[in-house]
Amino acid sequence: MKSIITAIIFAFATLVSYNVQADAETKKVCVDVKKNGKDEINPKTGKVKQSCKEVKVHKKLEGTKVEDAKKK
Repeated sequence: MKSIITAIIFAFATLVSYNVQADAETKKVCVDVKKNGKDEINPKTGKVKQSCKEVKVHKKLEGTKVEDAKKK
């Protein structure tokens, strides 16, 4: 009986932790591709080639200011 309860708790904890990670906000970041210090241009479109990635956005937490240590 204890092993069944332990398995149920483990399964629930796994689902909760998975949902927390899946809710992270992402944004698309694109950077121009450079070759020999110059922008590389796509011959078909005539536009600058870009390398894009999906990046997680982290919240900035507000904190309290640390007091300076007293000089001895």
